[in-house]
Amino acid sequence: MVLFRNFLTFSFLISSISISNTPDSTLNQWIPSLVGGLNFSQIAFSNWTKGGQNSINWTLNGDFDLNYKNEIIGFTTKINTIYGRTKLNGNDYRTNENEIYLDQVLSYHANWKVDPFISNSIQTQITTGYDYEDEKPVKVADFFDPAIITQSLGFTYDKLTTVQTRLGVAFQHTTTKKYRKYSDDPETQEKLESYKFETGVESVTNAKFNLDKNLVAESKLILFTRFEEIKVWDVRWDNKMIAKINSWLNVIFTYNFIFKKSESQTAQMKEAWQMGVTYSFI
Repeated sequence: MVLFRNFLTFSFLISSISISNTPDSTLNQWIPSLVGGLNFSQIAFSNWTKGGQNSINWTLNGDFDLNYKNEIIGFTTKINTIYGRTKLNGNDYRTNENEIYLDQVLSYHANWKVDPFISNSIQTQITTGYDYEDEKPVKVADFFDPAIITQSLGFTYDKLTTVQTRLGVAFQHTTTKKYRKYSDDPETQEKLESYKFETGVESVTNAKFNLDKNLVAESKLILFTRFEEIKVWDVRWDNKMIAKINSWLNVIFTYNFIFKKSESQTAQMKEAWQMGVTYSFI
């Protein structure tokens, strides 16, 4: 974490030097963007004496952005979706990616170093999620079950093209239907609650860097802590590095780090290498 913070600080300093004073041609315009991709990896064996399993892995993803700004306000909407499946050695396909994330921010240009903002985010699954630890898959989540909805109010710094960050007081709602372990209050033994409301502090930082002509790095760090347990932070750190082979074919590396004490006492990590086809619809 210390290394990442130092990296962001260094990026702030470098980017600040390159800020231009030229007029902004995007004022008073709605600017949409829609990019979709199909990523794929595969391995197959035939008469291979050293062991191994045939595998097929594919992932569909879509990223939609809608931005607007004028001299007074700025508004951004981001919707990120990802769904993927894996098949090992002739077994049935298993879900490995399954998420939709909505993030909206409305900021007021106050001519300060930072701008006041309000935000709303929703995180949930696209479809049914499974735990594959046992021989028979067990359903553990579904669409809006759970759904984590967070509103926050505070200050944002978005003057740079490479890094945007915000910090504010947050109100987090966890709503469930069937899978109530995500919303249950462990201090009440009589019932399993379907709704949980928490207040605390949220920090969200987005970074995107062109490391080389055909190499892009993206990172998103989300931190949340509750006022009643201020020393314990929920951490979500999503990273992606994209090497562009040509205008539509990419090699993609992803690394995800999650720590949420209410879900697991240890950190959750996931990494993947894939080749992907990308198409820009808008």
